[in-house]
Amino acid sequence: MVPSSPMLNFRFVPLLWAIVISHSLVAALLIFAASPIEPLNIVVTIPVLKDLTEQVGGSYVRVTSLLSGYENEHTYSPKPSDLVAVRKARLLFEVGIGLEVWVSSLVKNAGSASLLVVTTSKGIPLLRDTEHEGTAHAGEEGERGNPHVWMDPENAMTMLQHIADALIAVDPAHATEYRANQAAYLRKLAQLRVELSERVARVTDRRFIAHHPAWPYFARRFGFQIVGTIQPQSGSEPSALQLHGLIATIKKDRIKVVVSEVQLSRRIPELLSKETGARVVVLTTLPGGLPHTDTYLDMLRYNVLQLANALEGL
Repeated sequence: MVPSSPMLNFRFVPLLWAIVISHSLVAALLIFAASPIEPLNIVVTIPVLKDLTEQVGGSYVRVTSLLSGYENEHTYSPKPSDLVAVRKARLLFEVGIGLEVWVSSLVKNAGSASLLVVTTSKGIPLLRDTEHEGTAHAGEEGERGNPHVWMDPENAMTMLQHIADALIAVDPAHATEYRANQAAYLRKLAQLRVELSERVARVTDRRFIAHHPAWPYFARRFGFQIVGTIQPQSGSEPSALQLHGLIATIKKDRIKVVVSEVQLSRRIPELLSKETGARVVVLTTLPGGLPHTDTYLDMLRYNVLQLANALEGL
């Protein structure tokens, strides 16, 4: 047998190295492909924005809501953990219209130059915050209106558009997914609107007393009628004269329901109920505030059905 030539073996060295390098590259590419893409850090002010953002963003976003659903959005006081969350965030979604008076100082203190703040109410026709009559457009200089715009699902569609646009602006690689998710959610929202409107249509007396001015958009969309408000301005206490007037209205017009909110004290609504026999129904303006209200769609369904049932004495 003729022994192997060292020169013959040496010829295969470049080929062996090529095979090794090729396998290494393939392995590296497989590891990279298998590695999850780091989601966008996003902060929102209230839970409804968290749900809408997650509906559009899916697995590409990591969303932190500063409020959990039990707090009063008007009087919320940010925590140190909120400051940390804002510093890490790429986007911050707010409602605007003076709802989150505390958010501007929070953003300033966070000092993040890369943070993009998006006002989701921009372009929505607003109800006046006093008489709730007439309209203004969010974002118009000097204009103010009722900030609870998300209580009307048609306004939520506009908010969803701002969220989708912002996600695409900072993450254009997933624009197709964001638009598809947006379209799918809009179909669910449209279906629920029809379902709830049909339910309310069967209610003959749709009048109620509101605890504070969170319900004009909701009432207008679904055909309810607000005949009085306990706290015309958030955080204010009604005078004895105002309470006397509400009691007289409830008795005279035979109002059946007083709407309170889980985020507010029920002391005065219960007092009105004791004096007049009107029923107190507790609703929520924020997803997660009550059982079975974890999402925006859940919250809308809960509020409409609970109020409709209360008005019918069910």
